[in-house]
Amino acid sequence: MRSTTKLMENWQFTGPDGKTTAVTLPHTWNNIDGQDGGNDYWRGTCTYKTQFAAPAFDAATQQVWLQFEGVNASAKVTLNGQEIMTHDGGYSTFRADITALLAENNDLVVAVDNSKNDRVYPQKADFTFYGGIYRDVTLLVVNKNHIALNYLGGCGVQITPTVSGSKADIAVKSWVEGEGEIEFSILDAAGAEVLTGGGTDTTVTLEHPHLWDGVRDPYLYTCAVRLVLNGEVQDEVRQRFGVRSFSVDPKKGFFLNGRAYPLHGVSRHQDRKGLGNAITREMHEEDMQLIKELGANTIRLAHYQHDQYFYDLCDEAGMVVWAEIPYISEHMNNGRENTISQMKELIVQNYNHACIVCWGVSNEITISTKDKRDMLDNHRVLNDLCHEMDKTRLTTLACYAMCGPFNPVAHITDLVSWNLYLGWYVPGLFLNDLWMDFFHLCYPNRPLGFSEYGAEGMPNLHSTHPHRGDHTEEYQAIYHEYMLRCFDRHKWLWATHVWNMYDFAADARDQGGEPGMNHKGLVTFDRKTKKDSFYIYKAWWSDEPFVHICSKRFTDRTQSEIEVKVYSNQKNVSLYVNGAKLDEQEGEHIFKFRVKLNGETKVQAVAGDCIDEAVFTKVSTPNPAYKLTKSKTKSANWV
Repeated sequence: MRSTTKLMENWQFTGPDGKTTAVTLPHTWNNIDGQDGGNDYWRGTCTYKTQFAAPAFDAATQQVWLQFEGVNASAKVTLNGQEIMTHDGGYSTFRADITALLAENNDLVVAVDNSKNDRVYPQKADFTFYGGIYRDVTLLVVNKNHIALNYLGGCGVQITPTVSGSKADIAVKSWVEGEGEIEFSILDAAGAEVLTGGGTDTTVTLEHPHLWDGVRDPYLYTCAVRLVLNGEVQDEVRQRFGVRSFSVDPKKGFFLNGRAYPLHGVSRHQDRKGLGNAITREMHEEDMQLIKELGANTIRLAHYQHDQYFYDLCDEAGMVVWAEIPYISEHMNNGRENTISQMKELIVQNYNHACIVCWGVSNEITISTKDKRDMLDNHRVLNDLCHEMDKTRLTTLACYAMCGPFNPVAHITDLVSWNLYLGWYVPGLFLNDLWMDFFHLCYPNRPLGFSEYGAEGMPNLHSTHPHRGDHTEEYQAIYHEYMLRCFDRHKWLWATHVWNMYDFAADARDQGGEPGMNHKGLVTFDRKTKKDSFYIYKAWWSDEPFVHICSKRFTDRTQSEIEVKVYSNQKNVSLYVNGAKLDEQEGEHIFKFRVKLNGETKVQAVAGDCIDEAVFTKVSTPNPAYKLTKSKTKSANWV
């Protein structure tokens, strides 16, 4: 049976300055300079070296494979002086059989390249392309007869459930390297066997399946696939899967298991402050817990293949997922092969995840594309490839704000969404309503979603008169209040995804906020501060009772009377000022109270058993921390 050994310790890293230092994986060399602005973070080739002892294995009956789960962006791997593999694409798994080259002690060298080029995506986008080995490196010992490891970095098993009435057909397809016959068992969530079968491409029928039903019941089965030779098990792979059906109606939105299931959620980047992409499982878990707290039921995992562990968390949480490749911002004529290889890896490596309902072909590709004909053809090839490799899921893409509704790129995939920041990069929140209505009028049978929308907000910037472009926490909240009401007026949208759940690094950014950062997140880069905008979504989406006083960080006020805004998902909110009840309101989501200030004033909001408190102080002069410098917002191509 399989055994694994992680190679995460005792690496020697030769970085941009030519110096060699000891590092532990996961690691990136852009965790600081890729987050400080200037668009000057170092991009090039760095080297990782380590030595390891050969794992215990029987050379006559077993193989040893070397596996990388994420190396950005291109890798050349050398073992004991011999090149064993190369890989282009910084977000997917790749591996090689190293059995024949193993010695008692082994020298492993990985040359990692995130330099600018015209063939490996991404090359132009509003996020930092951190260089490094930032996910796990593993030695895998398997029987020579095993379920395939050499098929696009996947697990060698694809499980396709198809719901039909009160039963589900479960197709189990396996790839084998070596000899043996496939047997498999379907296990329920408690581990009890409910079905058995055999063969490399077999369908079995499950009566009265327990459906994977989104956030309210994300039920998962397990398929245990065994390779058997002469009555002995040579290898086993276990894959979880969910039984569900879904569809999209252009006039009614998304359906899960035959019922309307409006998709409202967030987009996610995987990086962290001071760490870049080199994050831990605990950090993935924290990200998911915050998204669950918000009440989201869908996640757009932008703009690349995320860690397998996070897709697992999405399966477990019942999140409906949009998964995509980093074909973004600029079509490169020499990059077609890379879009195809990254799409193949995305689909094969993630095929069994119940959470994924659509494959994202591209993002904002019309921003700077010069060869429109080649770009459109590349999209058709990718769209056809997705349908050929996966007949169960839909295809989609995200269009740039300046890509008009008549642009042919918007009509290739099954679904389409737009990245629109009307009310942020351009004035007029009402334009969002007009744009949706116009598209729906022109294309009533074309499913439309909002893949990105947002406004930058910094918890240390405040204003009594918030306005577009000021980067205050107050304007960001006003923007999202409008967008939630707007979406409620357009229930036919197939999905909406806030940009972004978390602030993230974009080293090219230098204006309008902290250099090197995109502050459209509902939560700060370090995940320590939930902005007021986080709570307006919680008020709309979450069933967990809460109450939240807005602008609590805006403590010092020059006015004698202020508006205190409260978010809650409860129907009644009472406000107490210095211990005395000021008012009680009945409403929905947003509650506003007028409060007189005289010195230090303690405010308490109460909704059922939920309480939140804030202190505001009347001052004669504004706090310098709240002063805003006037700056130009970036043009829409920086979203």
